[in-house]
Amino acid sequence: MRTETGTKRPGEALAGERAQIALHVQEILRLLGEDVNREGLADTPMRVAKMYEEMLEGMRVSPESVLSTTFAETAEGPVVVSDITFYSLCEHHLVPFFGKAHIAYLPNQTIVGISKLARLVDVLARRLQVQERMTEQMVDAVDRVLRPHGVIALVEAEHTCMCARGIRKPGSRTVTLAARGDYRHNPELRREFLQLVGHA
Repeated sequence: MRTETGTKRPGEALAGERAQIALHVQEILRLLGEDVNREGLADTPMRVAKMYEEMLEGMRVSPESVLSTTFAETAEGPVVVSDITFYSLCEHHLVPFFGKAHIAYLPNQTIVGISKLARLVDVLARRLQVQERMTEQMVDAVDRVLRPHGVIALVEAEHTCMCARGIRKPGSRTVTLAARGDYRHNPELRREFLQLVGHA
């Protein structure tokens, strides 16, 4: 799967990779002791291949590309987009983690459409991830493209690798925060952001 090109590859190449993934899934099922020809599993390998293709489609998109349409505007206060729902795949166990992301930035003569911030979260979530890295990537992308006075992101998620296996603690949440510029250096601004997104 080629990464971060900003464009999807030809359908023929994708179909070829999908077929290969399906064959590997079938082999995993066989090694687990399953009858891969039984009715309930007959189409499972291809379903799984298509699922991975969908859940990892962010690997083919550059985060900066979704922020490329900007506008010359100023704003006195922060731009905050909160409660952005996301689903991602933990790279350690290939099981989902999911939750909400909150992003804010202090414009410096440039703004971006607010829907693009939600799209940024989606692009970064739809790849093999760890929550800590994803949070850092959010603020880094906004910082590189918009050059704001400051940018901050808070991500809260539930990890099925903790809920369904291992320690088995359903309902536990992991919260990560990353900040650049004024948000990193000014505690009052961070406090205001946390209040705005309901984490004060």
